[in-house]
Amino acid sequence: MNKSINKSTAWKKLASHYRWHKNEQMKDLFAKDPKRAEKYTLQLEDLYLDYSKNRIDSKTIRYLLKLTQEVNLKQKIEAMFSGAKINQTENRAVLHTALRNRQNTPVFVDGKNVMPEINHVLLRIKSFSEAVRFGKFKGATGKKLTNIVNIGIGGSDLGPFMAVTALKEYCSKDMTCHFISNIDGSACDDVLSKLDPEKTLFIVVSKTFTTIETLTNAKTCRQWLVDALGEDAVAKHFVAVSTNAEEVAKFGINTDNMFEFWDFVGGRYSMWSAVGLSIALMIGMENFEKMLDGANAMDIHFRNTDFKENIPVILALLGVWYNNFFGIKTHAVIPYDQDLRFLPKYLQQLDMESNGKSVDLNKKFIKYSTGQVIFGGAGTDVQHSFFQLIHQGTQIVPIDFIVPAISHNEIGNHHEILLANALAQGEALMTGKTTKQAVAELTKAGKSKEEISQLKAYKTFQGNRPSNTIVIKQLTPYTLGMLVAMYEHKVFVQGIIWNIDSFDQMGVELGKKLALNILPELKGSSPVSHDSSTTNLINLVKSLRK
Repeated sequence: MNKSINKSTAWKKLASHYRWHKNEQMKDLFAKDPKRAEKYTLQLEDLYLDYSKNRIDSKTIRYLLKLTQEVNLKQKIEAMFSGAKINQTENRAVLHTALRNRQNTPVFVDGKNVMPEINHVLLRIKSFSEAVRFGKFKGATGKKLTNIVNIGIGGSDLGPFMAVTALKEYCSKDMTCHFISNIDGSACDDVLSKLDPEKTLFIVVSKTFTTIETLTNAKTCRQWLVDALGEDAVAKHFVAVSTNAEEVAKFGINTDNMFEFWDFVGGRYSMWSAVGLSIALMIGMENFEKMLDGANAMDIHFRNTDFKENIPVILALLGVWYNNFFGIKTHAVIPYDQDLRFLPKYLQQLDMESNGKSVDLNKKFIKYSTGQVIFGGAGTDVQHSFFQLIHQGTQIVPIDFIVPAISHNEIGNHHEILLANALAQGEALMTGKTTKQAVAELTKAGKSKEEISQLKAYKTFQGNRPSNTIVIKQLTPYTLGMLVAMYEHKVFVQGIIWNIDSFDQMGVELGKKLALNILPELKGSSPVSHDSSTTNLINLVKSLRK
């Protein structure tokens, strides 16, 4: 039984340290140490983490690193990589890292090396994606399949959608990729209305092939295809990523075109597997493998690097510092790259589904904070939406700025302006603007004493607001792989510190099960017992639909 982390010596030292240093100004820390930025910058190949703009000093880091000793983090990391069943509530191994194990070292689950199966599926993805891309696998009428439609939800959608968008510069120019996830019928209609059935390939992604949202959407798309090309066309225009061969065959999909993945791969960690088939189809297998290579480089760094120089570990510890000692419950991720605009949405699932837990591994309700609310969007758009709150609101929101130094589209001076904004935001959040500085600016602008008196408080910025800046040389399949793996390992470390199972998602199920009770009532069956609000809402919706 693991001891509650908030009772540990390291936790108590951090609590005391926080009380003494909670009001310390970062700009004073920079003034005291001219080498602060150098001291708090880490590098892995072309990825750099500057975490100097955080409310920390060397003692803070020392105490945070003590937490990793209290929870035996090194042993827990080895347990994950070696195939131990660290997903305790479901008695499963957690081996998304094996999917990008480019050294092909054996990884055993229940005494069986899983690498031959993983390699076999990778070869099948390569063979099929190349057959489609080069026109060898054709549709029912002999036309090349140039429209790819991924039908899935959650981890079967968010990862591929984010990656295909992020890597659009690497996508085949004669192909398009569409994603259908929402059960709302307009999601299907919006996609299907744009497509030619003769040139469309559907990928149905569902491990069990029973997920109601995915199968409902898949059946709608199937009917659309059959109406246009006939029943026999299904086998030429549908493939599956699943483990349920019987249901796949019933649907009309040739099981030779079913791509398997495993229980040791959770949905939100699955884009490295056959779930990433749409990525491979769009960017080509060579680039898909480069994405695996980048993730593998981060895996090796995470597994082997001393924690004080370990990028995911440091990010995780900073999150614990703000969450559990400052009481900050939110965290923003702001990529200054339009192609990465869906990365924050992907990270919402990765982080909040993993660590949004209130029961620890001892089956005890937790008395300290876990998880944070993750949100974000692409800079500079978000500077004109929620950055007002971040700069001058009453809540402090730590930020990760993600900044590619080189753009794929160096048009005019667009990217230089973008970079200037990205770097300025971190500086502004840290330094702020004193009332004295505000008065000086207003005076220089020719404002009267009355106007200055009126405006000076509104022009004041408290500053001392933390951020990390993650710089990559350029957004490529390799650096995208590094970035995503970095966040995966950050989430893992926080879960270990909080003593929770980061790999189940039981909170996702309750509402879905209750929806299955309500569905027959909307169709006219006798109501079951609900609270008065839900009963009234069911009756209201039914009456409006008449």
